Amino acid sequence: MSMVPKQVAGESLSSDQESYLDGFFSGMRNRGLTFADAAPEAGPAPKKEKLTAEEKIKREKAPFDAWSDLRQLAKTGDHPEKEDIFRFKWNGLFWLAPVHEGYMCRLRMPGGVVSSDQFRALSDIADDLASGYLQLTTRNNVQIRIIPPEKTVELLERVQDCGLHSRGSGADNLRNFTSNPTAGFDPHEIIDVLPYIKDLAKIVVNSAEYYDLPRKFNISFDGGNLVGVAEDTNDIGMRAIRVDGEVYFRILLGGITGHKEFAEDSGFMCKPEDAVDVALALTRVWIANGRRDNRGKSRLIYLLKDWGFEKFIVETEKLLGYSLLPLDPSTIEPHEKPVEAHPQIGPYKQKQEGLNYLGVYVPVGMLQTDEARAIARIADEYGSGDLRLTIFQNVIIPNIPDDKLDGAIAALKEAGLGTEASYIRGGAAACTGNMYCKFASSNTKHHTIEMIDYLESRVTLDKPINIHTTGCPHSCAQHYIGDLGLLACKVPVEGEDEPVEGYHVFVGGGFGEGRKRLGRQLFKSVPAGPELYGKVEALLRVYLSKRDSEETFLDFTTRHDVEMLESLTLAEHSALEV
Repeated sequence: MSMVPKQVAGESLSSDQESYLDGFFSGMRNRGLTFADAAPEAGPAPKKEKLTAEEKIKREKAPFDAWSDLRQLAKTGDHPEKEDIFRFKWNGLFWLAPVHEGYMCRLRMPGGVVSSDQFRALSDIADDLASGYLQLTTRNNVQIRIIPPEKTVELLERVQDCGLHSRGSGADNLRNFTSNPTAGFDPHEIIDVLPYIKDLAKIVVNSAEYYDLPRKFNISFDGGNLVGVAEDTNDIGMRAIRVDGEVYFRILLGGITGHKEFAEDSGFMCKPEDAVDVALALTRVWIANGRRDNRGKSRLIYLLKDWGFEKFIVETEKLLGYSLLPLDPSTIEPHEKPVEAHPQIGPYKQKQEGLNYLGVYVPVGMLQTDEARAIARIADEYGSGDLRLTIFQNVIIPNIPDDKLDGAIAALKEAGLGTEASYIRGGAAACTGNMYCKFASSNTKHHTIEMIDYLESRVTLDKPINIHTTGCPHSCAQHYIGDLGLLACKVPVEGEDEPVEGYHVFVGGGFGEGRKRLGRQLFKSVPAGPELYGKVEALLRVYLSKRDSEETFLDFTTRHDVEMLESLTLAEHSALEV
């Protein structure tokens, strides 16, 4: 019986084709072969890609495609499901349950630039649709909290109507780009970095490839200003330097202080005109190669640990199409600028003749809407209507003429706002805390202010310290880089049914050129209140009594090991209790 088919794919075979196939099949039969022998060997099954739950959510539906779901929830007032809780972060919305049945909205303000009109508009939005206050963050930014589900779409539309947006401000995105809040008017700056920040922001907001990252990503530019920006705590830090009289950006990589890592010198620099392209190429290499199977190891630092800096730079240069400039640190020219206590607070001269900028103290970043409107009004009446936000949770009013400076200070004071702060108060920053964040273990903002009030009544410092209080290991307030760092925890207490709010205490952290240190844990699980505040008071008293003449708190705590600091502090604390 012939094995030759009469048709193939519905078409009849010609006599020549039948004859050829009959000979082919006869030859196979004579060799004892069958169709199975002629079939290609099955290769190994394709390896299934291992992905985190978050990566799977992104692949099931692109987060920006969830806008229709957000609109529907706004119509019904229903709560979001797990998948959309994650996706809505692409529009800057964070579901606050179980702490509150509502959302937080985080905005994008590249470089902390905001106008007085926008500040007023945000105040109106917070009053009409949320909790009636603005929260200033540690990334030159604003958050609005407790937004009912039915108000989300209206809030986002009103934010956009005033010229701002929240696109990509959360989850696996490039977060708000930070820079010196005095960029463009600080007389001590090496270069005005604001044009680079604005250019970077415009490119990213218009490029889809930057909205699917392995994890969040931070980029910061420092121009050498008096008010710093902690660029060495970012995934990419661009630090302005001078070499042979020319300005360059020194490239720092891999900062994530919540994982106890500062951005390290890559060994390379770039020209200012190339800085944005270089930052984007560095980011794209990480996007293509960062881990998507392990959220805990997905940040840039872990790719750098795996590859090494050399391979990472080589891959970046392939994208750029040219080589980066090698940097010999010994060729960097010194950058002289005065040492100021907390230069984000108070009046300072600008590079523009006859003009001043004025830093407004905002206690741990909590700004009531009537206070925000007062700042906006004063910026209009005494300045140019421009405002800048700092990573220290304060506001700066620039462009105040010499003859209006005293009037601006008086107007702020009349509105209940200050332009002065003690060496203890001026450097305090705190994350949201458990009043509004489900991850936090303690009420960070309340305890920080309470502790400052306590310390100011008992200790007078003649040198500044920075106090950073954070509610969980995510370290939004970066407790590891504070002179004094507090990390919230729950503390079991004898006689209490439930653990109480408390803190692990760290000392000796710092950031920036010449001050880069990670804080070391001094005390563990200290209940908030008199015991915590008393131990901090004792530590400050030890510093004042045993320091060298001009020694800073950072230098003093660095000079002593933790065991010695603990012994001295506990002895002083016992004496205070007596």
